[in-house]
Amino acid sequence: MFLKITGGRKKTLSDEELAAHYRKNGDMILLGELYGRHMEMVFAVCFKYLKDEEASKDAVMQLFEKLSGDLRRHEVSNFKGWLHQVTRNYCLMHLRSAQNKFRENMVSIENELSGDVETTAFLHPDNGEILENQLRKVEAGIGQLPPEQQQCVRLFYLDQKCYKDIAEMTGYELKKVKSYIQNGKRNLKLFMEAQKNEQ
Repeated sequence: MFLKITGGRKKTLSDEELAAHYRKNGDMILLGELYGRHMEMVFAVCFKYLKDEEASKDAVMQLFEKLSGDLRRHEVSNFKGWLHQVTRNYCLMHLRSAQNKFRENMVSIENELSGDVETTAFLHPDNGEILENQLRKVEAGIGQLPPEQQQCVRLFYLDQKCYKDIAEMTGYELKKVKSYIQNGKRNLKLFMEAQKNEQ
């Protein structure tokens, strides 16, 4: 697997002893050996939460960097249990961050579609239920678009990709990408207006 750092020494030391030695002297070879013992477990936990191999590999690397600082500050009595908890917390934080980004992008679409002052009210914390309702409608609207428009709108608004990147990712011509986004936005606006009129 990736990130194998072994020093060929201290093999008889327990996890906790290696952690204690690393805490004292900051020797990255010790940390590499210690982390290497549990990398498969770390990857498995990451994959369980992130559901993506590349994202999980990235998380394993990020966690190694995080550990290099955390282990110098904390005395750990049960390294494996502690590492499992740190990994789980890291993944949950990563998912929350991704969800918040998704919400921000959905709000951005909703704001752009409505273009009226009333939309800013949805950002107020007291209007959380209203905001959730609006975001569900935007997501439902995107789901109603033709596949090409849906794909381009998601990449443009939710993933923040530029026209050129979308063209490369999808294989569509640049002018087609612009057209799909423009038409998708118009259809989405019509969908949102129809939803508003039904209320």
